[in-house]
Amino acid sequence: MPAFKTPFNGYAVKFSPFYEQRLAVSTAQNFGILGNGRIHVIDLSPAGPIAEIAAYDTADGVYDVSWSESHDSLLVAAVADGSVKLYDLSLPPTSNPVRSLSEHTRETHSVDYNAVRRDSFLSSSWDDTIKLWTIDRPTSVRTFKEHAYCVYSAAWNPRHADVFASASGDCTARIWDVREPGSTMILPAHEFEILSCDWNKYDDAVIATSSVDKSIKVWDVRNYRVPVAVLNGHGYAVRKVKFSPHRASVIASCSYDMTVCLWDYMVEDSLIGRYDHHTEFAVGVDMSVLVEGLLASTGWDEFAYVWQHGTDPKAP
Repeated sequence: MPAFKTPFNGYAVKFSPFYEQRLAVSTAQNFGILGNGRIHVIDLSPAGPIAEIAAYDTADGVYDVSWSESHDSLLVAAVADGSVKLYDLSLPPTSNPVRSLSEHTRETHSVDYNAVRRDSFLSSSWDDTIKLWTIDRPTSVRTFKEHAYCVYSAAWNPRHADVFASASGDCTARIWDVREPGSTMILPAHEFEILSCDWNKYDDAVIATSSVDKSIKVWDVRNYRVPVAVLNGHGYAVRKVKFSPHRASVIASCSYDMTVCLWDYMVEDSLIGRYDHHTEFAVGVDMSVLVEGLLASTGWDEFAYVWQHGTDPKAP
């Protein structure tokens, strides 16, 4: 499938939950250190090149993006100035962003939309906090402050509307229930910074964490003394980890070693795919909910790739 060239460094890529051909790519200038950002919304075409259907410029880099689970045209973005911005593709560019929520005091690093309740989303930040938002409120519903360092990732449980996990540079992952005053579980998951976490889509007690220690660990929160699996194979920090929407034990990951890997943590030889199409840090990866085996990645080489597992991402 064709690749999409971005003017800036890629940071995150997300498939639309409504249209199988649609993706959003968030980018940041100068590797996200200083400069502008841009969100691209692109459509795949079976025959022709990738078409850009919308692009939104920001004054600061965009570190993450998440599609609404209730409105097919709505996007949420995590911006380096600490803001969370909402964009509506059905409105003209001059009307966007439709909302800019500025509460985080440092960079917003991740956003995740609630797939169960469908009206709320999380943001996590380098200010060590996670915030809960709803679409109709101009201020956050709640701030979760327990982590001692940057919160790089927060992810909703796919079955429980009130439960989410967070991953932090303080070397812990935490499980939270928005109905409880504090976190309900602390996982001392790695000895180095934890950069990402995601829930198994078929077992709501299983999560994966990825770390600067180059490993991915799979945990069962019902018995978290030891990990269910430890996946080694990346050469540098593992930036993102994502469970398959179609196969319970399959995980995609991307790393500063410039590769995207596919794993099956239930088999002995767990590394089932390695793709080395990126020429710089691979920092964004996603799997399509609507098309089984369809992967997307982006990186600091200013490319976004979409491909079917088992095929060459660079093949035309």
